[in-house]
Amino acid sequence: MTREDIIKLPKVELHCHLDGSLSLGFVEKRLGRPVGKEELSVSDDCTSLAEYLEKFDLPGQCLQDEEGLEEAGYDVLRSMKQENVIYSEIRFAPLLSETEDMNCNKVIEAVLKGLERGKKDFGIEFGLIVCAMRHHSEEMNWRMIRTAREYLGSGVCAADLAGAEAIYPMSEFKNLFQNTHKIGMPFTIHAGECGSAQNIIDSVEAGAGRIGHGIAMRGHGDLIKELAGKGIGIEMCPSSNLQTKAVAGPEEYPIREFLDGGLKVTVNTDNRTVSDTTMTKELEFIQKTYGIRDDEILCLMKNAADVAFATDSVKDKLYRIMREVYGA
Repeated sequence: MTREDIIKLPKVELHCHLDGSLSLGFVEKRLGRPVGKEELSVSDDCTSLAEYLEKFDLPGQCLQDEEGLEEAGYDVLRSMKQENVIYSEIRFAPLLSETEDMNCNKVIEAVLKGLERGKKDFGIEFGLIVCAMRHHSEEMNWRMIRTAREYLGSGVCAADLAGAEAIYPMSEFKNLFQNTHKIGMPFTIHAGECGSAQNIIDSVEAGAGRIGHGIAMRGHGDLIKELAGKGIGIEMCPSSNLQTKAVAGPEEYPIREFLDGGLKVTVNTDNRTVSDTTMTKELEFIQKTYGIRDDEILCLMKNAADVAFATDSVKDKLYRIMREVYGA
């Protein structure tokens, strides 16, 4: 596919963090000062996840009131419209925006208001994923998830677990997510980004429908086969994974292994601004670097629709658009 073909392709993105995907213009407007691109985006020689995470400080400052949260939801869909994203699941951590004046309900409602406005103006269907944070107490995370459950089907589509995976393994959160499963809240889990396949196993056992990153499955044929058989979605984020050194280099990135193993692989940006990327850039990169064929690009989009936390009616709409464009 040419770049123009890829830009025009209807895209489905499932792993995109709100705070890491805010436009430069939005951040400058909210902070009231010029912001250098290097303050928001990592360079090509990023050395670690720790360095990568430093870039979330300024965007986080923009999400501390209802106006900022609403505008952020709108801003990210406006960016996606430019490359024909037709459905996106956007994730954020409500507890990081709570203040004395703004409880968890208000935080979630503000983002949903912005996303609804974006859907109306840009025609992008969306789902909002709420992230429990690994460094927060189980009590705090459970309170947030129970609150978000009130909005399931009204904009919120799932929960997630994010944060420092190496310090806080999934084994510490199995109770939280078994309870999340019991109240009927779907979820994905950031797992296997930092090298532990056990975190992936624990996530699936707790009831995760998808895995964020999943890089640690590399070389684990039995685990790949198991997750492929269960139809678990794998949210791969190539640029981000290479920048945070989830693998030593591009030659070790397992997208070909995962696709050949029958996994429901999806390709995503993770953080559009921090990684200085788009869905178009990600798809171009995997075609050029890993020989991903045109028909496999279409398969990746179909996979994303298959494993999306969307209603059947939204999925039918996505499939219809895909059939019209490329006969999938």
